[in-house]
Amino acid sequence: MERKEHWYEGITRYQWMVLVIASAGWIFDVYEGQIFNLTRKEMLGDILSASGNGADVNTYGDWFLAIFLLGGTLGGLAAGSLADRYGRRPIMVLTILMYSLFSGLTFFATELWQVGALRFLVAMGVGGEWAVAASLVAEVFPARARAQAAGIFHASSVLGTWLAALAGMAVGAQWRYAYLLGIVPALLILWVRASVKEPKKWQDAKQQDTSSQLGSFRDLLWNPKWSGRALLGMALAAVGLGTFWSVTVAGQGLADQLLAPALAPLLLEQEELAQQLAEGEGLEADIAAMRAKSKGVKADIAKIRAKSKFAYGIIQTAGGGAGLLAFGPLCAWFGRRRTFIAMQGLAFLIVPITCFGPQTYQQLLWILPLFGFLTLGMHAGYAIYFPELFPTHLRATGTSFCFNGGRVLAVPVLLFSGWLKGLPDMNLGVAVSWLSTLFLVGIIVVLFLPETKGQELPD
Repeated sequence: MERKEHWYEGITRYQWMVLVIASAGWIFDVYEGQIFNLTRKEMLGDILSASGNGADVNTYGDWFLAIFLLGGTLGGLAAGSLADRYGRRPIMVLTILMYSLFSGLTFFATELWQVGALRFLVAMGVGGEWAVAASLVAEVFPARARAQAAGIFHASSVLGTWLAALAGMAVGAQWRYAYLLGIVPALLILWVRASVKEPKKWQDAKQQDTSSQLGSFRDLLWNPKWSGRALLGMALAAVGLGTFWSVTVAGQGLADQLLAPALAPLLLEQEELAQQLAEGEGLEADIAAMRAKSKGVKADIAKIRAKSKFAYGIIQTAGGGAGLLAFGPLCAWFGRRRTFIAMQGLAFLIVPITCFGPQTYQQLLWILPLFGFLTLGMHAGYAIYFPELFPTHLRATGTSFCFNGGRVLAVPVLLFSGWLKGLPDMNLGVAVSWLSTLFLVGIIVVLFLPETKGQELPD
């Protein structure tokens, strides 16, 4: 009986290197997005000079997330088209440079407009790098290994989230240093320039008489062969990105909710101590004691908030990473469409269980890995599926249009989510459960897309 070849057999050293480079870029992509989610309370509290005004912090936080999504969209669309026209390597270098530089500059931000502008520019680099890297992996790996390699590429995002969580917990209230760390991926540029070669498929497309069509949005959106795939792919990405920012990240909010009874008295004590110190009454020794006590209370608050970051950034993300890694093999076994349908259906079911089942923080920690597995796992499918839908001269453009166009559609979902969760007397679990119905929309979208399992990439 002939032995069945494993997907990783015969993969060359160069192919592995491309996967590592693409994954490294994506890890820091995710870091740049997640670090704001994990530090925005401290950042916006400092900049607004009113850390006790949670409403303003939450409102501006949602607006800056929307700005990030829009920046990622514009950067992604531009980078995808440029990568099809001028090559994968130079555009990967440009996008990594963008998000590294502007993340580092966030260290110096002192005004809200500066935060907004820098988050927009960081997002342009982040959105662009993913589409280029996903196309590069798809073109370098053979059809039998493409799903697994692309799944590993996207699953590396977990390392970015872990890195952001660890950085957020390490810096505490000193949020600026977490953004300074974002300069590190600039070193990756040297490796990209020295090691990455343009894929043969792209070189062949470049040599053919199709230069006017390379990276052409007109060809993508007006050619009926590709336009339907582009629009449906964008809708599929919108479901995943919309549910990520409105449902998946709610894991941190659910942890906050269960930790609130322990946090509330500390916040009240901190406010009372701050008021007493402002009044400046009493002996100098009394004031020194109050300052020491205030410092201790602040440390206790930071420890409780670190538990929330740990629950979301480490525990839930571990489950999400398992889901991302599993999506590739599942796609190889059952096909792209069936895997998307099953994952989204199960995600819809797990959300209300997670929202209303756990009654303590410890109980929540047990279910968050499964919550992360099912709500996040489908995202690996974008790196697997989208490059398989388009020909070489439109691969990065189409992949970027689907993923980053989905960001545009996800913005109103994000803003609606913020409005819904902010309604008076609105229970977070109820709001998140309603938002999870988007997974059912994703199932409907997949039914109209083609199956690409076992097929060569379109030329």
